[in-house]
Amino acid sequence: MNSDHRLSPRPNFSTPYGGVFDLSGARARLNEIEKQLSAPDAWNEPESLTPVLREKSVLEATIQRLARLEKAKDDMEEWLSLASEEDDQEALQSLAEQIDVVRTALEEAEIALLLSEKEDAMPAILEIHPGAGGTEAQDWAEMLLRMYMRWADAHGCKTEYLDYLAGDEAGVKSVTLRIEGINAYGLLKSEKGIHRLIRISPFDSSGRRHTSFASVDVVPDIGQDINIDIKESDLRIDIFRSSGPGGQSVNTTSSAVRITHIPTGIVAQCQNEKSQHHNKETAMRVLRARLYEMELKRLEQEKKTQYADKDAINFGSQIRTYTLQPYRLVKDHRTNTEATDVDAVLNGNLNRFMKDYLLYLHEQKNN
Repeated sequence: MNSDHRLSPRPNFSTPYGGVFDLSGARARLNEIEKQLSAPDAWNEPESLTPVLREKSVLEATIQRLARLEKAKDDMEEWLSLASEEDDQEALQSLAEQIDVVRTALEEAEIALLLSEKEDAMPAILEIHPGAGGTEAQDWAEMLLRMYMRWADAHGCKTEYLDYLAGDEAGVKSVTLRIEGINAYGLLKSEKGIHRLIRISPFDSSGRRHTSFASVDVVPDIGQDINIDIKESDLRIDIFRSSGPGGQSVNTTSSAVRITHIPTGIVAQCQNEKSQHHNKETAMRVLRARLYEMELKRLEQEKKTQYADKDAINFGSQIRTYTLQPYRLVKDHRTNTEATDVDAVLNGNLNRFMKDYLLYLHEQKNN
């Protein structure tokens, strides 16, 4: 990236077919991609196929979603016809059940409509850092890590540790994940901000209630899709010894890498691989993603399209509170969405929070 950290206009990651309900268009585009991938020389440069393969995955998910919606609608119309002709209680019950199926399919389509940004289809790089509070906060950070790992597993996402620093007694001091799946960044961007936990501390022998904080940052993993010119002279690279997840010593040499982008002060590090070269590649990948996100924010400011509540999704602002004592409630302070089944949320059931946040963003953007 040059000295003023500008980059060329965003590439078009959106699919070239019609609207979100264009099933025939999606199938036609998928057929084009499959022909492209089956060409004899298609895989000569596999790295260049990353955007194509990502689009293919999005198209396949879109086709499945639209096919479910179409089938649900057809089945509902059949049950509606039977119920109106025969006034049969069993048919009425089946119709009511089918209406729920249609409602679920429509909610899926609604979320797809809300994921309109070009970065939404990209994988996500998610970082968790505990706030002040030592072991208590580090344990909370690990609880959040478990929550996102379970969310990813439930949604068929692949996860990869890019960096992991275990806590001294429990929990984690910091962790960076790469999460790849359908609209991974688009969904997980709802999690960016400060998360607060209120509970009876398991580390307090007096059984007192504690409040802990942890920050979550989420950026799109742009991979090699976008060319960002980063000057070597703008980088400070530090090498140090590291340990892997859980604290075990897996490196016998100094292989961990920390890269500082001097003009912006952005820091990225990786210590999970034994190879210093691999750790440097991963750290550069995270740095590129962070610089890209910074540039997108600058472009948005220039166009005066920043959301009115932009401070609500930046570090230092509390976005969600998880209360375990004296009552049980999870509340998102941006959307006022609440859930009383705290255990389900901490086990990765974040769908309602994510959907309401996307609706909230849509409303803010159009006001």
